[in-house]
Amino acid sequence: MGIFSRMGDIINSNLNSMIDKAENPEKIARLIIQEMEDTLVEVRTDAARNIAERKELSRKAEAYKGRAGEWAAKAELALTKDREDLARGALAAKQQAEQMSDVVLKEIDILDEAVGKADGDLAKLQSKLDEAKAKHKALMMRTTVATGQIRMRTQLTDTKVDDALARYERMERKVDELEAHVEAFDLGSGESLESQFAALEADEAIEDELAALKASLKKPAKKAANK
Repeated sequence: MGIFSRMGDIINSNLNSMIDKAENPEKIARLIIQEMEDTLVEVRTDAARNIAERKELSRKAEAYKGRAGEWAAKAELALTKDREDLARGALAAKQQAEQMSDVVLKEIDILDEAVGKADGDLAKLQSKLDEAKAKHKALMMRTTVATGQIRMRTQLTDTKVDDALARYERMERKVDELEAHVEAFDLGSGESLESQFAALEADEAIEDELAALKASLKKPAKKAANK
């Protein structure tokens, strides 16, 4: 089973249930990212285990190869001593060691293939993880904007706002009524309060000018009396 199939099996049950329940999209994104990160750790752990096992098998293959060489040398020695029976037994042991070496080499090939596939899968998954994180960041920004817009629209449609505006309108009407009372004082008098105060100010200016004129006329009369 491939890494992505396994990851899909891991998250599909939880993810589908969350979607069915209309959960927060940001929670779903976090779940996917968490599962991908967990899968990365799992695959890296498996790859490290396979690499360690390959090293051990390589040592075994070398040991079997060395043992086959030793039995070949013993077979030659036996023939030089006219011990064909021992030479035949040494050759049989040599073949057995070579067979074991071949078995171990096949196991190494399987591990090499697994490690190579894991390396490719890890690169793909890391790329997908980076993409998911970028999308998650964008999703969070969109969620924040949408939440703010919902809050604003909720406040605009809230009856509290309408009540406040209604109270403000009532206050405006009270102020209008007070201003109307002030204006009512002017009705029937023929003159407004403003015009009456303006008249008082004009009268005061005339009185001042008249007093100045009288004072100027008295000065020549005093000069004539002195003569």
